[in-house]
Amino acid sequence: MVSQLRVLVIGSGGREHALSSALSRDPAVVELHAAPGNPGTAEVGTNHSIDPLDGDAVANLTARLGVDLVVVGPEAPLVAGVADAVRARGVACFGPSAAAAQLEGSKAFAKEVMAAAGVRTAPAYRCLTPFQVDRALSTLGPPYVVKADGLAAGKGVVVTNDRQVAVDHALKSGRVVIEEFLDGPEVSLFGVTDGRTLRALQPAQDFKRVGDGDTGPNTGGMGAYTPLPWAPDDLAEEVTQTVLQPTIDEMARRGTPFSGLLYAGLALTSTGVRVVEFNARFGDPETQPLLARLATPLGEVLYAAATGDLAAHPELEWGSGAAVCVVLAAQGYPGTPTTGGLITGLEAASRNGSMIIHAGTARDRQGNLISAGGRVLAVVGLAEDLEAARGHAYESIGNIELDGSFYRRDIAEAAARLAVG
Repeated sequence: MVSQLRVLVIGSGGREHALSSALSRDPAVVELHAAPGNPGTAEVGTNHSIDPLDGDAVANLTARLGVDLVVVGPEAPLVAGVADAVRARGVACFGPSAAAAQLEGSKAFAKEVMAAAGVRTAPAYRCLTPFQVDRALSTLGPPYVVKADGLAAGKGVVVTNDRQVAVDHALKSGRVVIEEFLDGPEVSLFGVTDGRTLRALQPAQDFKRVGDGDTGPNTGGMGAYTPLPWAPDDLAEEVTQTVLQPTIDEMARRGTPFSGLLYAGLALTSTGVRVVEFNARFGDPETQPLLARLATPLGEVLYAAATGDLAAHPELEWGSGAAVCVVLAAQGYPGTPTTGGLITGLEAASRNGSMIIHAGTARDRQGNLISAGGRVLAVVGLAEDLEAARGHAYESIGNIELDGSFYRRDIAEAAARLAVG
């Protein structure tokens, strides 16, 4: 337990606003900063304009502010080694080293680690040439799953029955992993770890396709919800024992211990749990509803992980009820979004207790809130059950005005019906 924490959050998206908001509710957090942050993080702390990929700049800011803990939100700074630069200054950092972050930075590396750890995943081929792509597609057959072997902001995966679409994505990406399609619903499970001990969060489900009914191209995520009334009660325990802990143990065995947040994207197939992908940080938008329900003070658990003391920290505690997150996207997303549009209605949107999370927003010279990215805002509805949480989220998002914006209208719809029925 720590009595006082000064925290710096690195990043500028919805995940970083959600992290900052949760940290601001921790009584131990007495000072909160974000770099570069966004208008949402500015409401709960102080923003600092720096390049989040510049490890030296982040480390220098850390020293200047005298913070106790740095939380690196996005994947790109992690792969760039920002956590290494911070630790080199003797400051606790929540986030894996550049070497360990390759679990997300390289799909091929993640497959290699899973094979060594005995973690079940889809059979896959690493492809560097058109011939290898053709052979892999012919061997595995449709539906074709083609993943760029590198960071792609959640949009590097194509799942299609159209072979030419699969080929085009592979050739455009250059280096890809082509794998067997996994049937069954997908689930996200996060684990906070210090490289040895792991504390699992509750399962969540996100919605990657841009349109209702899971239509259209993949996005960074159009919404999410938790808990999952249809999932096995022991899912988190099973995944911890068969996926997360074996992966952490294998990374330690390799001499590249993974400390931070290990995200497992899972498919609950007809033959059991399979890993779809790993991420090396909190997933967006699942982070928003999960942290909205987390009862454990966030700063304390992240500091325990960053300082190697997680074994002394109890299991995470959760509030009752449900949380549903719906993303408001700008016109043109997931292609080139329209930016600079005026955003209004946030005060009305929050009247029912919903949380408004800033992602792609900014302030213009007059101080007006404007859109600055593809996924602009996320609205999190909280209630005692999924149906009521959905109602709050959709009531709130309906009050927000942004020309050309849109959102999916079926987030958690099937799960809410199941919970009621």
